[in-house]
Amino acid sequence: MAKKVDQALNSGDLYRVFNSNYADPHYNDYLEAMHQYNQLGYTPADERKKATMLSQLFAAVGVGSYVQVPYYAMWGGRHVYLGKNVYVNFNCTFVDDAEIRIGDNTMLALNVTIVTGTHPVSAQLRRQSYGFSKPVVIAANVWVGAGATILPGVHIGANSVIGAGAVVTRDLPANVVAVGCPAKVLRAITDDDEVTYDHGKVIADHRLE
Repeated sequence: MAKKVDQALNSGDLYRVFNSNYADPHYNDYLEAMHQYNQLGYTPADERKKATMLSQLFAAVGVGSYVQVPYYAMWGGRHVYLGKNVYVNFNCTFVDDAEIRIGDNTMLALNVTIVTGTHPVSAQLRRQSYGFSKPVVIAANVWVGAGATILPGVHIGANSVIGAGAVVTRDLPANVVAVGCPAKVLRAITDDDEVTYDHGKVIADHRLE
């Protein structure tokens, strides 16, 4: 049953959101576990407990990945895959009806929202509680700025930067800076970005060791 439900939720096909065919008997358990995770503090014991719980809450958690409390997820994170060394800042929200895959070394700033579930424009279909979901993929080494929103079905290429407050409505390529609502490519990331930062400051002259 679980495999059938996951296939339906990742298919992009319409389904009745409250239909028991797409329910999981453990759904409330996932949310309760997320609630418990969000109550943990920062003592060494709590940090060890976070690491254990996170690997149970999320579909996959790579070595070195960390999720600040609180986070919020429709399925508690059950459909979220984190690569290695992923950092998720405070108050991030995952509408993880379909899969969300986040690559190695990616950083999500505070208040980022990643959405996979949506509804049709047709009012008639919405009255019948139809919805559909599309997976989101964020590649490795991406930085998503504070308050950005990633919408269903979006793929973001490796090394790209998404500006604060951006709303990403369609795929973005690798190695670009994208900003705005809807997000558009502002510029390419080039070799100059390995030499200067913050409007022309020379990295070698300002890097603290």
